[in-house]
Amino acid sequence: MPSGSGSRGRRAGEAAAPPVVQVSSSGSGEEEGPSEEEEEEESEGSSEGARRRDGGGGKARVSATEGEAAASGGDAEGPNLPSCPICMIAWTADGAHRVSCIPCGHVYGRYCLERWLQQCGKKKAQCPQCGKRYKQNNIINLYVPEIAVPNNDLEKQVLLLREKNDSLEKQQAKLLEEIKEHKRQIMLQQNVIYESSSKRQKMTEQTSNGMPDVAPIASVTEDIDRRNLCSFVLQNEFLVEGARVMGIDASSQIIFTSGRGPGVGAEHILTKINMFARQRMQKIHLPPDTKAIRDICILPGGCAVFASLGRKLSLFSVATNNVVLQYDLPAPGWSCSGDHTSPTHLYAGLQNGMILVFDIRQTSAPLHSMTGLSTHPVHTIHSAVDGTGSRMVFSASSIGPCIWDVDGSEDRPNLLSGMENQGVCISLACAPPSSDLLVASYRPKVELQDDSATPQAITPQSPAPTGSGKLGRHTLLRRTATTSFAKDQTCSGNVSDLRMSKSAIIPCGGNQHLFAYGDESLYRVRTWRLPSFQTYTDLRPHRQPILDLRFAESPTGERYLGCLSAEKLQVFTVR
Repeated sequence: MPSGSGSRGRRAGEAAAPPVVQVSSSGSGEEEGPSEEEEEEESEGSSEGARRRDGGGGKARVSATEGEAAASGGDAEGPNLPSCPICMIAWTADGAHRVSCIPCGHVYGRYCLERWLQQCGKKKAQCPQCGKRYKQNNIINLYVPEIAVPNNDLEKQVLLLREKNDSLEKQQAKLLEEIKEHKRQIMLQQNVIYESSSKRQKMTEQTSNGMPDVAPIASVTEDIDRRNLCSFVLQNEFLVEGARVMGIDASSQIIFTSGRGPGVGAEHILTKINMFARQRMQKIHLPPDTKAIRDICILPGGCAVFASLGRKLSLFSVATNNVVLQYDLPAPGWSCSGDHTSPTHLYAGLQNGMILVFDIRQTSAPLHSMTGLSTHPVHTIHSAVDGTGSRMVFSASSIGPCIWDVDGSEDRPNLLSGMENQGVCISLACAPPSSDLLVASYRPKVELQDDSATPQAITPQSPAPTGSGKLGRHTLLRRTATTSFAKDQTCSGNVSDLRMSKSAIIPCGGNQHLFAYGDESLYRVRTWRLPSFQTYTDLRPHRQPILDLRFAESPTGERYLGCLSAEKLQVFTVR
């Protein structure tokens, strides 16, 4: 390099800082080209990177086209791409023009550095920016996975606009849903007013003096008030092929479903679903030894617990989508529950009829192991508190509903009074939060051909359907003492002859409740008033039987009902 070229190179380098190369490059690509004394060559793969030689001792000067590119801040590939300060062509992560540096720290394309060495006699050459000398073996390849441009102001504006757009779309969907609900309420009120006026007119015509009796009017008013205990508004529907169980996190408005993935020999997966965004469905792969999940319970504080046939009880973080704690079970897990009074206690129902009590502060073993009345799987668990504040657990296996005193000295449960020889218990619903009402669902045993075990009060509102499944019954149990329950009304319903589907009790205010169950012949959820078991409403149908049914309420009062079949998940807002 001729004398003085180092100083001119430094002045050129001072015009703009050399580009920095990293996973997200901070180079601006706005440096000026090398000084006139530097070698001019054509960059590999660029048709517009040619430079002219002036024939005067190897000096180079930038062509008019490249001068315009340098002034604009880069080459034709983009104004902000990091480029070599010698040829002003964007360098690459590999190849002849890969990004390289020399001992002084300045960064160039390797092709330009090697050509500059050839021009200087293949021994030593000076850095075009600072003038320090380097040799061939001083050229160091920089290994980077990619060369990219960081978020500039324009990209930040785009991100902000996208966030605003998402927020506006959510607001629009919410407003449209509110408008639909207001229209529905107005139509409902108009129907109620019309029916009320029609009934009163008939009663007036039937009286001799033209004045209706007080009692009939009160009866009509009571019917109108009781007609709409609560309403079910379909919030969303999701296609969930192969799902079997579900859990609802009402606080975060998230639903978890689990089942076998599509394909032969597919593994069991957990799917995380946002209730109000169909696109936000996340597949979460579980540890291979987890196997099929039989029950999911959402805990306060952002965690979920699930029991699986892989003999595992797993504590799952909703925020990180990871299993944070896992217990080994002595038998496959069929059900699980948290404790209403203690955020650290968990319960697991096993295939061999046992119930285990865990404290997540003790990670090695369960606190208690309690033996059941039979070796049949415990398919349902509900945590509850009695009138004295003592903890208890309601469970259900095929022999019927049982109550467990987890704080007492008894290691075995008690079958609820009057529930002997009722058939095969396939579901147990518990009324939150007091647990004063239970509904046990039964299907007849195979060997029972008579109706000798049928309770006295069977309501006629639910006739035997003519579809799949069997004619079973739902029995209401009321708390009469601290640990005692008495059998109340019973209604018939079409139930599965194979599956043990979930059920739910929905509080509706004013000490009124609804019972919800997936009718096997209708392939939809049917609801009944309690305690009369008068049919209330049928929700939208599925193409396959209902497998799981969950009711959840958030601390701020939002209430949701989820209905799951093997092909679809429905989410209803309960109002």
